Amino acid sequence: MNVVLISTYELGRQPFGLASPAAWLRREGAAVTCLDLARQKPAEGPLRAADLIAFYVPMHTATRIAARALEQVKRLNPRAHVCFYGLYAPVNDTYLRQLGAQTILGGEFEEGLVHLLRRLQHGNGRPEQRGQPEPLVSLARQDFLTPDRTDLPPLERYARLLVGKGASRTVGYTEASRGCKHLCRHCPIVPVYHGVFRIVQRDVVLEDVRRQVAAGAEHITFGDPDFFNGIGHALPLVEALHREHPRLTYDVTIKIEHLLQYSEHLPTLRDTGCLFVTSAVESIDDRILARLDKGHTRQDFIQVVHRFRETGLVLSPTFVPFTPWTTLAGYQELLTLLAQLGVIDQVAPIQLAIRLLIPAGSRLLELPEVAAFVGDFDPAALSYRWQHSEPRVDQLRRDVQDAVKQGEAQEKTRREIYGQIWSLTQQAMGSPADAEPPYTAALHRAAVPYLNEPWYC
Repeated sequence: MNVVLISTYELGRQPFGLASPAAWLRREGAAVTCLDLARQKPAEGPLRAADLIAFYVPMHTATRIAARALEQVKRLNPRAHVCFYGLYAPVNDTYLRQLGAQTILGGEFEEGLVHLLRRLQHGNGRPEQRGQPEPLVSLARQDFLTPDRTDLPPLERYARLLVGKGASRTVGYTEASRGCKHLCRHCPIVPVYHGVFRIVQRDVVLEDVRRQVAAGAEHITFGDPDFFNGIGHALPLVEALHREHPRLTYDVTIKIEHLLQYSEHLPTLRDTGCLFVTSAVESIDDRILARLDKGHTRQDFIQVVHRFRETGLVLSPTFVPFTPWTTLAGYQELLTLLAQLGVIDQVAPIQLAIRLLIPAGSRLLELPEVAAFVGDFDPAALSYRWQHSEPRVDQLRRDVQDAVKQGEAQEKTRREIYGQIWSLTQQAMGSPADAEPPYTAALHRAAVPYLNEPWYC
């Protein structure tokens, strides 16, 4: 049985979501080809020969690209069974089936892919009338296999870690857990996992890292939605990792809430090689944070910034600054606070342009005020339509996004792009556009480690 697994976009990372199921399917005897379209051109030979073509869709951007790519794939091979799997597959089930998907798998998808392979091997490619036999979403505990990355592009072709003075490091990527214990209203994980998280066994993670280090990795990104969901799993893992690879560095993603709750463990992260922690701050407006059910406040964010500085760790905050409740004054306040806290160089410019997405199944729809203003669901956009009540806010978001794209294309510094955004905000508010940004003493960007691939969703 010939299988092609396709990833379209994953933040410049070598996709775990291909390497993990590849190991499972190869154990079943399948001839598996992995295609990362973010780094490779479509391989027509394997696509034409495939019996099963499965698109990995872990995020919004990846799903939209995959939907476009499906048309070309179907022209090349109209007989192949088409599957979509990953976080964005089950919540967009109807739309993806209309495009031609025959099987949809969400949650813990490896076992589902194996079941699908066996079904196809027995000549049963058509789902039964009651629906596909595999669960649309599986939250089963799996005994993972070590990911098989043998035919993926080499690590040097993926995003690199920049560490200052022109130095960079080769980056590997793995996952130690999936899902999340928390129920943030805007989060796309919630409609699939509903507060459940699942771990990848420690020996599997360590072996995956071991192989990536042998392939040249000098830094590892952990893609867990929240690395501290299971702190009893996370801390022993990085301690074991550091004992085996004392020069290896890494980065993780952790909620502000957990960074406060487990702040006594921040030195362990630092001492085991953690260079920075990404955290979804989203907003500094407590009213917006309450609507999103984020579990933290503006003051919590400020406290974490100071705690990180004391510990010697770098915080990389992410935001959703443009929401239906954003005001021009509120956006200016965000820019001002980032300067006052000295974290301008720690914020990727695209984070100042992100607009709230309301995907299918979003808990935001539970809020009467949201249900009152959202438009129809746009299947192709994978989200509900909404417009801000103040047109100047939507225009500012477009202007900021354009400034970020142009600034990054021109290789401007984060601080330079921030200055442009500040001027655009002043202009939108009717203030002098040439007013000086509220800079304060901050780390120079060269001293802040970051990955050279912009963060999208």
